[in-house]
Amino acid sequence: MATTSDSSVSFDQTDTRSDEMNSTIEQWIDDLVAGVDDAQASEEAQEWLDVQSRFHDYSYRNTLLIKRQCPEASRVAGYRTWQEEFDRHVTEGESAIWIWAPIITKQCPECENSPSYHEDSDCEYDETPPEEWSKGLVGFKPTAVFDISQTEGEPLPELETEATGDAEDLVPALTDAADDLGVTVRIVDGAEWEHGDAKGVCTQRSVHDLMPVVKAKARPNKADLAVTLIHECAHALLHFDVDDGAERSKREVEAEAVAYIVGRYFGLDTSGSAFYLAAWHDDDPEVIQDRLGRISSTAQKIIGAIDEG
Repeated sequence: MATTSDSSVSFDQTDTRSDEMNSTIEQWIDDLVAGVDDAQASEEAQEWLDVQSRFHDYSYRNTLLIKRQCPEASRVAGYRTWQEEFDRHVTEGESAIWIWAPIITKQCPECENSPSYHEDSDCEYDETPPEEWSKGLVGFKPTAVFDISQTEGEPLPELETEATGDAEDLVPALTDAADDLGVTVRIVDGAEWEHGDAKGVCTQRSVHDLMPVVKAKARPNKADLAVTLIHECAHALLHFDVDDGAERSKREVEAEAVAYIVGRYFGLDTSGSAFYLAAWHDDDPEVIQDRLGRISSTAQKIIGAIDEG
């Protein structure tokens, strides 16, 4: 896998700065794509991906329901799924998180109801008997799920994606650059962190104040803290007004690629991003290249705000 532990770079020549930055960032993204390829082929990543594939990718509506009932939720599954798929069990006394589960059954080709509802409806379709109807979505029912924090048992595999390097000055520099980026940055003590396994989140101040708020969980590894802050700042700049849950993996690719570039610019080893992206994105890593323009411009904006701070 490509390493990014080289020393920090600078672009001092004003007349060639833009071209040099674009060229360098393109090369770094090439390195990241190569790293993602390596990570996807690794046994460690495959084990992680195998476990993650057993978790449902919930709709935006269900995601909202989960966060309303359990704001710190990170990975949820049904009671039996935890037992049978992950060798874990729900801790006694835990309250269920209720979501909508689809009802898939035989469906009338005309009224699109299930056989029982079809019988009670005014639909006169009788060309084929119900047992020959195709299955389809006929409705939704409340279903109980539980977050991993509500369970005990065998640990799930983890990927080592932490950045390393000297970021003692970078963390305060990111905080100072927040106003220029149009965001609020907060580093939250671990004892007060309310977002489960997440290292950072991007929210808004309130329903009346839509300014993005970037929060990161405090930790001894300042390099990893800095990269988390950069990642969430990228979300604030790129995705704050996007609420389509299906876009999640694409947004993560962009935000992590930005964090990789900015962290590398300031001399951090961000090669763990390759594992992160291999885990988040199940298509070809060329998607990173396809999004080069947004990734590059956002990285340059964050770098500029820090350098000028």
